[in-house]
Amino acid sequence: MRGDGVRVLIVGGGVAGLATVAALRGWGATIDVVERASGPTHSGTGIYLTGNATRMLDVLGLRESVADVAVEITRQRSANQRGRRLFDIDVAALWQGVGPCVSMPRAHLHRALLAGVGDTPIRWGRQPVALLAEGDRVAVEFDDDSTERYDLVLGADGVNSTVRRLAFDGQAARDLGQYAYRWVAPRVDDEPVWSVQLGRGRQFLTIPISAEQTYCYYNDGPVADRPGWRDELAATFTEPVATMLKALDYDDSTLHAGPNQEVVLDSWSRGPVLLIGDAAHATSPNMAQGAAMALEDAVVLASSLATADSVADALRGFEARRRPRANWVLSQTHRRDKATGLPPVLRDLVLRRLGEQMFRSNYGPLFAQP
Repeated sequence: MRGDGVRVLIVGGGVAGLATVAALRGWGATIDVVERASGPTHSGTGIYLTGNATRMLDVLGLRESVADVAVEITRQRSANQRGRRLFDIDVAALWQGVGPCVSMPRAHLHRALLAGVGDTPIRWGRQPVALLAEGDRVAVEFDDDSTERYDLVLGADGVNSTVRRLAFDGQAARDLGQYAYRWVAPRVDDEPVWSVQLGRGRQFLTIPISAEQTYCYYNDGPVADRPGWRDELAATFTEPVATMLKALDYDDSTLHAGPNQEVVLDSWSRGPVLLIGDAAHATSPNMAQGAAMALEDAVVLASSLATADSVADALRGFEARRRPRANWVLSQTHRRDKATGLPPVLRDLVLRRLGEQMFRSNYGPLFAQP
């Protein structure tokens, strides 16, 4: 099916939305994008892309622009809270033939994706307030009092999706009992290593994202924004924790905090309204698959629309193709959270003996094309 005469609305100007614009540019449809933020983001922390994510950037023709601003991560290292190594993974070898694993400031990825949308218009500071079915089309009312009609509406607006709230009976994301702090600190290690320390139900992670910067992530359990969390973090884990925390003493503008959430739905579509990315299937971040799944969604959706006889057929085909993979990631994040939540002595024993094997099995199905 060609997209000539088809009107598509993409709600969300993040990874899922912008990647979908790039994927659909040659299809022929008229594409509108709305984003509730007032403009492109120039802030944020860091992002880590596994090999299946960079493979999709290659398909979209965006890998080179991302590579110019990325750090290639060659190894992942897991240790306990005293810094004793549990296991290492050669991720360059693990993802060989798929794509490199890279990290970068999140804003750099956003800029690369924006460059990939070309002249597609983005209406910043806009979002839908109502979706009304009209046969095979959807009338969309926006918060600027305008109404337009579309053949396909894509909710690419994240874990707290407005489209999901409007079209899917208000189904909300559910908290995972994990409150996370993210910030950027100066880089102190030249080695391009993703490194995590595991405490009792808590994790502290560092990833270099540029020659000068390190992305820091701390999962503090279920209590939101607990007073004294910095002191407790410094007392619980070994270096480089204290050094990374000092960055917040000088400048805490990069600090972002909030609960980790997941989205589980029986169906991702309601008529010609489809959810993609975190709006459809957000998970715990422990597999770093949020951006990867969004990029894969974009590429697979474009393929489904190009080969189907109708939009309805395309959406059915898309979900049939994507759901097993998304469900796999969901189940593996649950397994990983359960494993890291074991009593420390048992957890350390299990991870020393089986950590590398478990890691490889977590990602195994993702080496294949989506």
